[in-house]
Amino acid sequence: MSTSAIAKNAYQMAARLQQQARQIEDVAPAREQVDFGQMVQSAVETVVEQGRQTDDKAIGMINGKTDVVDVVTAVAETEVALETMVAVRDRVISAYEEIMRMPI
Repeated sequence: MSTSAIAKNAYQMAARLQQQARQIEDVAPAREQVDFGQMVQSAVETVVEQGRQTDDKAIGMINGKTDVVDVVTAVAETEVALETMVAVRDRVISAYEEIMRMPI
């Protein structure tokens, strides 16, 4: 699995997240609020589903039905997705801490 393929998959995931954010923004004027919790839940569900697919491919490799390259690719994609989620979590926590330090 080449680095460019891993990067391509990471960009595709980022594009999906941006598309979901745009869909929420399109609905926001009617509701006057962006449902941040729903956006985060959707992103987490995407990462969990990708993890399940990776597990399925690993089991397929054990049974001799899946190629090793497919398993390594799936693991790399899941790792990138998980690292992205951790980075987002860290930024949210950082923003929360900054807000808590603001004077009233």
